Amino acid sequence: MSFDRLCEKILALRNPSVAGLDPRLEFIPAHILAEAQQRCADPLEAAGEALYLWGSALIDALHDIVPAIKPQCAYYELYGWPGVRALTRLIAYAKARGMFVMTDGKRNDIGSTMEAYAAAHLGTSAVFGQAVAAFDADALTVNGYLGTDGIQPLLGVCRQQDKGIFVLVKTSNPSSGELQDRALAEGGTVYRAMGALCEHWGEDTRGQFGYSAVGAVVGATYPQQLAELRGALPHTFFLVPGYGAQGGTARDIAGAFDSRGLGAIVNSSRAIMRAYEKEGCDPRDFAGAARREALRMRDELREAAGL
Repeated sequence: MSFDRLCEKILALRNPSVAGLDPRLEFIPAHILAEAQQRCADPLEAAGEALYLWGSALIDALHDIVPAIKPQCAYYELYGWPGVRALTRLIAYAKARGMFVMTDGKRNDIGSTMEAYAAAHLGTSAVFGQAVAAFDADALTVNGYLGTDGIQPLLGVCRQQDKGIFVLVKTSNPSSGELQDRALAEGGTVYRAMGALCEHWGEDTRGQFGYSAVGAVVGATYPQQLAELRGALPHTFFLVPGYGAQGGTARDIAGAFDSRGLGAIVNSSRAIMRAYEKEGCDPRDFAGAARREALRMRDELREAAGL
C-alpha cells in the first residue's frame, strides 16, 4: 500500500518529516520574482512561473534528506490556472527526484463528485479513450465529515494505484476542539469516533509495516490527544501538522511514533520555506537556508522518533 513506500523512504533517510510547500508571492525572494516577470508578461503566468522556480529549487535542496513534500492546493489555486499548472509541474518534479508527494486539498464530497476528486488527484482521468494521470500525487488530505459516502470512492483508487489518504481527525488549529473535542452520547469524542472510522475504512488495505492506506491528520499542538490516538489507532498512519511555526515541538510529537520510529510524518512549512528570513542570509541562498533548517528538524525528529 501507499504508506509502505512512505515508510521505506522514512527508514532510508532516517527522517520522519515532510516539507510543506505553501507559497505566496511575498514569501518568494525578489530575484525569483524578477526572473519570472522577465519570462512572462501576464501577471498570473509570471506568478505561476515564480512558484515553479521557487518550488523546484527547494526540491533540489531537500530531496536527499526529506522524504516528502506537501503542497497546499489553495496557494496554487490563488494564482489561477497558471498556479495550478505550477502545482502539477512540481508534483512531477518532486516524484522524479524520488520524493513522496502529499497533496493538501482537504477534499470532501460524495458519489461521482468524490470519484472525480479521487481520479484527478490520485488516479487517472479518462480522456479520449486514454487513462491519463492529471495530478498524480501519492496521497491526498480529505475531510471525512460526510462519512463513508465521502471516503469509499477514494479507496478503490488507493488499492488499484497504491495511493493513500489522510483524513482530518484532530487538527492543529486553535478552534479544532469546538467540534472535534465534543463528547458523544455513547461515550468518547468526535475525534475518537473519526479515528475509529479511519481504522475501519482502511482495514483491508494494510501493508507490510501494518499501516493502511487510510491515514489521519493529527496535530502536534495537542500532544496528549496525539499519544492517545497513536495507542487507539495502531494501523493508521499520521500526518502531523503544527510543528514549528504553530508551536509544536519535538517533545510534543514523540507520542506519534511506534516502537520502530514509524507511524507518523511531521510537517513543517513556514520554518523551511522562510528559513532564509529567519537566518538573515542572502535571499539568493533561500534553498540553502531551507536545507539547513530541514537538517536541524531531521536531527530533532530522529531523536524524538528513535530512528
